[in-house]
This record gives sequence, C-alpha cells and structure tokens, in this order.
Amino acid sequence: MTDSDPKSFFNRLANLLYSKPETQAEKRKELLETLRLAKSEGLIDSDALSMIEGVFQVSELTVKDILLPRAQIDWVDIQDPIDVIVPSVIEAAHSRFPVFEGNRDNVIGILLAKDLLRQAVDKDFNLRDWLRPAVFIPDSKPLGVLLKDFRSNRNHLAIVVDEYGGVAGIVTIEDVLEQIVGDIEDEHDIDDEADNIVSTSDGKFRIRGMTSLEQINEVLGTDFIDEDIDTIAGLVIQQVGRVPKRGDIIEIGELVCEIQRADPRQIHILVIHKKPSPSL
Repeated sequence: MTDSDPKSFFNRLANLLYSKPETQAEKRKELLETLRLAKSEGLIDSDALSMIEGVFQVSELTVKDILLPRAQIDWVDIQDPIDVIVPSVIEAAHSRFPVFEGNRDNVIGILLAKDLLRQAVDKDFNLRDWLRPAVFIPDSKPLGVLLKDFRSNRNHLAIVVDEYGGVAGIVTIEDVLEQIVGDIEDEHDIDDEADNIVSTSDGKFRIRGMTSLEQINEVLGTDFIDEDIDTIAGLVIQQVGRVPKRGDIIEIGELVCEIQRADPRQIHILVIHKKPSPSL
C-alpha cells in the first residue's frame, strides 16, 4: 500500500486514536499531520483543513492575543450631546459601542447603534435608558471558553480588563470566529492602514499579513524592496519557500517574525520585533 492510498490515512488515524503519545501536544501535532495527509490525498479540502487548524488555534490562544487595544476603540462618551454622538457612530459604522463616563476605565454599558434611531421619534430620549449591560472579562481568558460564553449568553462584545482592573481593549464574537474561518468581511469593512500595524506593550508589533512592504518600511524603519512582492506575508513566504504554520519563527534581516495566525493558504497575523543591536 502506498502513501497515496486513502487507506494509509485511515491507518494513521487509527494508530493515532489507539496509541498513547507522551503528551497532549504530541497527540495534537500528530493529529494535525494526519489531517494534512488527508488533505493531500483529497479526502478533505483546504477550507476544511484551515477551519480545523483554526479550532486548534482557538484552544491555544487567550483574549490577550486577539483583543482590539483600547487606543483603537471607537468610544461613546455619555457626556457628549446626542448630535455629537450620532455622526461619530455613523462614521465608525459599527453595530456596538462601549460607553464610558468620566474616563475610559469606567465603562457603564454598551450602545447598540440601532437604538439611536429612537431619538428621531422620541423627544424624551435618554441614552442611558438604552444602554445594554457591559460584560467584563480578564485578558487571560481562553478563547475557547469565551466562545462558549458568547454563545450561551448571546453576547457579541466583551470589555477586556487587565490585571489592574483597567480596560485593555474589547473583543467580539466575530474576532473569535475569524480565528477559525479566517477574516469575515461585512459591508462596513474597509482597508484601514492604521489597523495593519499595532504596537504591543512589550515593544513588539502585531501585523496583518496583508500589510504592504511600503508601510512596513515606514513604521519599522526597514528598506524592503521587491518588484514581485507587495506584502509582508509574501516576503515571509518567499523567505521560507512555503506558507509557514502558527508558531514558526522566521528571521528576515533585522526582523524576527513569529507567525501568530495562518492557514494552509496564507498568513493572517504576525508578531514582529527587531533584533537587539549588538553591544559595542
């Protein structure tokens, strides 16, 4: 029986299920290798493999890995007049907004954009009356647990707090699902270059794979030029000759690139930092 024989896949799967690898990590790695074999033999397609790998990624990530930092949140200040709030909500084009009072660590609720329609017909409209309760979660919460909570509580957005109780950011159910199925674009999504590169508290950069080399050069002070490649993901793939997997670390010049999210077809998210300058 050859490796291309579909029976080889089922033999490997049976061996996996009935053998006892030393650790869960080894068992997970072997299962993924078996599923990749199934894909190469045509038993599952690339989309199915990508989603299965996404499920494994969700089980390994925490909220801190995917949250939208507080500096990038579109806030609503309860003290602002309604004629200031409405245009800002229209411009941001989200369905939900965290509302604060006094300072941004004091989140008092969640505003649904659709509820603002009521102010057009209700002369006594009071924004406070229409705020939904905010859900607060620690940044260390596993994504798998969060997804279960989102489903059971029918929440779509949570406020993420750090170890000191301050607001670190927000996370939505869409953010979690995108770890499984890839980017979910809706009619309001736009390519905002400002969101392509996000600096983290430890001096690293969380970067979208689609970020242009021009923007990488501008923000990180590099000088990558390639007539055939436009994005940082393309540069990394060219460097290693394949689409890397989550956890792979690739060095390109002075940059150290860690793959945070990828599927068999493309790199979605990288965490990049510069090598320390050699001491004189």
